[in-house]
Amino acid sequence: MQSSDHQLGIDVGGTGMKAAIVNTFTGQFVTEKYKMGTPEPKDPEAISGAIKQLMDHFEWQGPIGCGFPAIIRRGKTASAANINRAWLNFPAEEYISERVGQQCFLVNDADAAGIAEMAFGQGRGVDGTVILLTLGTGIGSGIFVDGKLVPNTEMGHLKWHNFEIAEHHVSNRARERHDLDWRTWGTALNEYLEHINFLFSPAMIILGGGVSKKFDLYEEYLTVDTVLKRASLMNNAGITGAAMHARTCLGH
Repeated sequence: MQSSDHQLGIDVGGTGMKAAIVNTFTGQFVTEKYKMGTPEPKDPEAISGAIKQLMDHFEWQGPIGCGFPAIIRRGKTASAANINRAWLNFPAEEYISERVGQQCFLVNDADAAGIAEMAFGQGRGVDGTVILLTLGTGIGSGIFVDGKLVPNTEMGHLKWHNFEIAEHHVSNRARERHDLDWRTWGTALNEYLEHINFLFSPAMIILGGGVSKKFDLYEEYLTVDTVLKRASLMNNAGITGAAMHARTCLGH
């Protein structure tokens, strides 16, 4: 019998998907993390099928929390930057719930990571504005003011050089695509962080996402004038936050 403390959290990314069962009151995984590639063409049918595969892997029966790379408004996906455009203005919660046979609660993936980091990581107990940035396929952002989430921010889409968007230049995918060394990429990332700092004057910026595991390789190039931390939960934060979001939606 599943514990009421335990919840399956799924993190859907533009490149990969990962999941674990989480103790939502401690933030600890109670299973090993399981990963798979995000299936092409990344449309509702393909991703819903993959979510069902993840549920089956854990033999999970019950509601699920799912961090998703899109703006989430009242259960609909209102953007589709790094997934199939079929998700744009799509009734995603209803569709996924029907496909997997369980209630699915969606939350923006960076917001999910921020929820976890504020509860169990670097943001815990920090007053003022805290910004979490997830550096991966794109750049996700979660903004918290005195611990309260400002949902669905998209700071990876700030206009940047030549009127392109920032994530095309300083996401981890941009680093890999342009084969940038850590100094070049770290210097560009610092310029972006200085812009964020100028706009919001945050008490803290937290860097998460997969590339946070290699923080020591580019930390020396980050000189932005604010408190800068690597996410404590690193790339696991999205899973934990998605599970916590489901618990909140269920009123537990």
